[in-house]
Amino acid sequence: MKINMNKLTVAALMGSIIFFNLYANAVFAQDKNRRRQGPPPEAYTACEEKSEGDTAEFESPRGDIVTGTCVQDGDCLVLRPDNPPDHRMPGGEND
Repeated sequence: MKINMNKLTVAALMGSIIFFNLYANAVFAQDKNRRRQGPPPEAYTACEEKSEGDTAEFESPRGDIVTGTCVQDGDCLVLRPDNPPDHRMPGGEND
């Protein structure tokens, strides 16, 4: 009887491990597919040592050169692109 209990315990443990692994993969996949909100870090870096209204530029992760104007964002300056990407979402401020 002990052998059957050991097999049952191992089977339950393996099932639990597989379940939690699948669950964790699904959660991480959702996070990966979400769009990042707000300006990229490069937009803040581009305006360091600048004043509000100054022009600046940075290279995006895709290799594009983004040009724009530094604007106040809380206590930081951030580059507002001259040609922002069109990321219209329902209920957003771009509607």
